[in-house]
Amino acid sequence: MFDLLERFLRYVRIDTQSAADAETYPSTAKQLDLARLLVEELTEIGMKNVKLDEWGYVTAALPANIETSAPVIGFLAHMDTSPAASGENVKPRVIDNYDGQDILLNAEKNIVLSPRDFPSLLAQRGNRLVVTDGTTLLGADDKAGIAAIVSAMAYLIAHPEVPHGELRVGFTPDEEVGEGVKHFDVPAFGAEFAYTVDGGKAGEFSYETFNAAAAKIVINGRSVHPGSAKGRLKSAVQVAIDFHNLLPVFDRAEHTQGREGFIHLIDMAGEAESAHMNYIIRDHDEAAFARRKQEVSQAADFINQRYGEGTLELTLHDQYYNMRRMIETRPEIIEIARKAYRAVGYEPVEEAVRGGTDGSRLSFMGLPTPNIFTGGYNGHGRFEYLSVEELEKATEVVVLISRLSVG
Repeated sequence: MFDLLERFLRYVRIDTQSAADAETYPSTAKQLDLARLLVEELTEIGMKNVKLDEWGYVTAALPANIETSAPVIGFLAHMDTSPAASGENVKPRVIDNYDGQDILLNAEKNIVLSPRDFPSLLAQRGNRLVVTDGTTLLGADDKAGIAAIVSAMAYLIAHPEVPHGELRVGFTPDEEVGEGVKHFDVPAFGAEFAYTVDGGKAGEFSYETFNAAAAKIVINGRSVHPGSAKGRLKSAVQVAIDFHNLLPVFDRAEHTQGREGFIHLIDMAGEAESAHMNYIIRDHDEAAFARRKQEVSQAADFINQRYGEGTLELTLHDQYYNMRRMIETRPEIIEIARKAYRAVGYEPVEEAVRGGTDGSRLSFMGLPTPNIFTGGYNGHGRFEYLSVEELEKATEVVVLISRLSVG
């Protein structure tokens, strides 16, 4: 559909990896390389009011092609890729008619994408897949979403017989580091509600995410020669271990699934004199979310009681909230998407997302924004792949939502 695959392959070759804890916005200047390209493409296909603002947001509008009182709808995707794996020099490869067998990604390094490790591959027999060379991520998260939105807009412009109301599109930086809509101007965007195109397997439709918080911990130790350490040494590394062991073992991410929340250690580094730790805290349930944050705070208090005040410094802040509370106030948003999914042959799979999207924050900023699938799998790593057929269906869903919104 209107150069969908070609767009995707073009986008993933641009390195847009974001960076945590950066002092600039966007966090990396290279995200603007894709932003500028998107401005050119949106202008070329005939979108109106195409803009790249000071924060790196790309926005554009498609006027209604009929007289209608239908709401203005937005579609959004993010331009950055995860810091978890390299996004530099991505070499996508298209596999036609996948046969269900192992895929050799890199012969030199013997890197194999296998259905033994990733059973989701077995459902892709007969489909076209886009894979990596085993040394980088692919970038389907979320350049697949960008390709779907741009291709859907190109289709609507080329087919004026398809009725639609006024539409908005937006492409954001820094979603992967939790800052995607930090400066997003919802009133200026002008949509009444929106959809992010940032999901995974075909049929997924998400309007419930985690409540999320981050905990940053700095530990101040005291280094003393181990030969004379008794009663004097306060190893920051050992304090970090003690703190971590105070948290519930089975509330770690590797022991949870479904609607179970967790407290997850992201990184840890240090030596005797000082150490630092970063955690993320997640839960769909608000009461459980509050309890998990309290557990972290209580563990920090215990450490300072044991080792002395000021030993452990905790900074705890909320990142986003479960968007279901905001979206369920507008049930028509959900129903339009359900109809579009069924029209392309998918019964919506409505599961609580074990993560978040830009829509999590946008929904609390006054723009209710559930999430649509893309057909991307194994994001944030070298085994990421995309189902081209599923991306085509996602593009059709965007077109159908645009049409169904006018009744």
